[in-house]
Amino acid sequence: MSLKFVMGTSFAVLSLALAACSEKSVETEMTEVTKTMTVEPKSAVLGTFGIATKHMDTAVDPGENFYEFVNGTWLKNKEIPADRSRFGAFNVLSDQAETRVRKIIETAASKSDPSADEKRIGDFYNAFLNTDLIEEKGLAPVQPALDRIKAAETHGDILALMADTGLGLASPVSPYVYIDAKKNDEYIVYMTQSGLSLPNRDYYFDESEKGQKILKGYRDLASTMLSEAGAENAAKRAEAVLAFETALAEGHWTRVQQRDRDLTYNKMSTAELAEMAPGVNWDMMLTALGLGEQETVIIREKSAIENAAKVFADTPVDVLKDYLTVSLMNGHSAYLPARIDDANFEFYGKTLRGQEEQRPRWKRGVSAVNGTLGEVVGKVYVKEHFPPNSKVQMDELVENIRGAFKTGIDGLEWMGDDTKKQAQYKLAKFNPKIGYPDRWETYEGLNVDRDDLIGTIQSARKWSWEDSIGQLGQPIDRDEWGMTPQTVNAYYNSILNEIVFPAAILDAPFFDPNADPAVNYGGIGAVIGHEMGHGFDDQGRKSDGDGIQRDWWTEADAEAYEARAKLLADQYSAFEPLPGENLDGRLGLGENIGDLTGVTMAYNAYKKSLNGEEAPVIDGYTGDQRFFMAWAQVWAIKWREEALSAQIKNGPHSPGEFRANGIVRNFQPWYDAFGITEDDAMYLAPENRVKIW
Repeated sequence: MSLKFVMGTSFAVLSLALAACSEKSVETEMTEVTKTMTVEPKSAVLGTFGIATKHMDTAVDPGENFYEFVNGTWLKNKEIPADRSRFGAFNVLSDQAETRVRKIIETAASKSDPSADEKRIGDFYNAFLNTDLIEEKGLAPVQPALDRIKAAETHGDILALMADTGLGLASPVSPYVYIDAKKNDEYIVYMTQSGLSLPNRDYYFDESEKGQKILKGYRDLASTMLSEAGAENAAKRAEAVLAFETALAEGHWTRVQQRDRDLTYNKMSTAELAEMAPGVNWDMMLTALGLGEQETVIIREKSAIENAAKVFADTPVDVLKDYLTVSLMNGHSAYLPARIDDANFEFYGKTLRGQEEQRPRWKRGVSAVNGTLGEVVGKVYVKEHFPPNSKVQMDELVENIRGAFKTGIDGLEWMGDDTKKQAQYKLAKFNPKIGYPDRWETYEGLNVDRDDLIGTIQSARKWSWEDSIGQLGQPIDRDEWGMTPQTVNAYYNSILNEIVFPAAILDAPFFDPNADPAVNYGGIGAVIGHEMGHGFDDQGRKSDGDGIQRDWWTEADAEAYEARAKLLADQYSAFEPLPGENLDGRLGLGENIGDLTGVTMAYNAYKKSLNGEEAPVIDGYTGDQRFFMAWAQVWAIKWREEALSAQIKNGPHSPGEFRANGIVRNFQPWYDAFGITEDDAMYLAPENRVKIW
């Protein structure tokens, strides 16, 4: 499918590509950054120079808990909103973007003579908000699908339902279309494990009290959905649905296993697929999906697909019908009467994440519009909220950090010249995308009916699938974005070797044109370095500068890299955010390498931008101190216990405290900036510190 939908799969799309710059040009741009980003007292969004010093707890020694030193007062006083399972710096920006988007949508919806785009936005939003009509219609909008499920008699009938992309039903195997990771010049069909209603396989085998509560919650939800759909003996049938999913989960790969780029690339013919996993009529499934002419596919988790096919074939059709009924009801719950919506929220919101209240309908409507017509909204968002100068400053920051990375690679003692040459080639080819796409999605052919919300949703699903498979046989679209401009996030795509920074993340605390340069380097600079770092993390290092998955490392250099990566993984596996619940350093390894790389490169770029001069002391803090304070500030976050537990299990990002503290304790300049000694709790002996890039 298109990149926006691939982003939601376990397949890593992380890549960067930009023309190489000479060292001279990089130095020039660094000087320009320093000039452009001069501090204007009291003009910064946060505090006088970009740090919210009122959020600090200076009673905490930086060496005891740096994260609390920077964020302690905020952590003590901030209440998590009732409609959130967590709240932090990302959420502050997300709320800002959400409010801005609401205004854009409501302005479009209120026009008496709207353009075609404005009419689409307004009609979709109003359809979502029209709860009176939703209640009046009841289950009628999904009744045709329920009738089709009820009428199914064979496994072939079940496959046909699963292949109806408009219904959005769960399936033990999920196909999608994206670029061939080892060819890079053509699109191909991938197949990945799927079909679970819980976040990952481990939930189905968790015998702890917490785990059993979640399993009971899901059984109760499945029973409710079956009952609402008219099923008798719903509780017993829900048990059978859970048993089916548990059998699927038995064969699922773990999140750590799914990160292995080599094991998850298995190219084969559809005939070989049929021989490997005979329990599914693959020709029927692919034909129903519009993929009947495809002769080759890439299987991500071979043994999981084999197991899924066998479990599917061995499961009675009646159980599969109930499985699809539960999937249909849950997948449409937000568009059905409140009792259905509330039942879904009771489990997925309260039980799984600890969220106390459902988000207001308007917020969910904004999310729905963003998810379906995001670039129509994004075009207006950029015009109203992304000043051109922000893009200019970001371009400068990217090149400065690229320059620091280049110097860093040259200075690596553990890497040989041949591998360095390949690494430098890849770095030079990184392609930064900043703010917004050069070409906007038009959503041509996507119809919106303000009186038929579910019909619109199903049409949108079909439209996106047709758009996705339409890429097969076409040239690679290098202008496509995987996130909308109003998304508060960033990503690296290894197949296209690009780093992408949507407009909405380019705001305080990550980026502020009027903030002290040290703060911008410690905030968005570290994010830039983080995304570049993904190109050289344990996954990204397996693709070359052209985005082709291949081994470009000497054996000795690969071994040296893996040894350093293991040390970092072991550090993070020792962190225990909740009693008895440790992080898995292998699961978060790519993100933690990204963080360590990001801070290292952003700091080095910042120091070079000073051109040998000392940064001024502002409000008693040196430039180096402000840099590290900015890093810790962006990871301020409060969690509900259920949400934190889910984050630990699912990863890959470490909770904010461990992102902030876990990185700086490996970095000597932080020790120097705050006078950290071996008597401090966060002190890590030099021989135990990890330096990769």
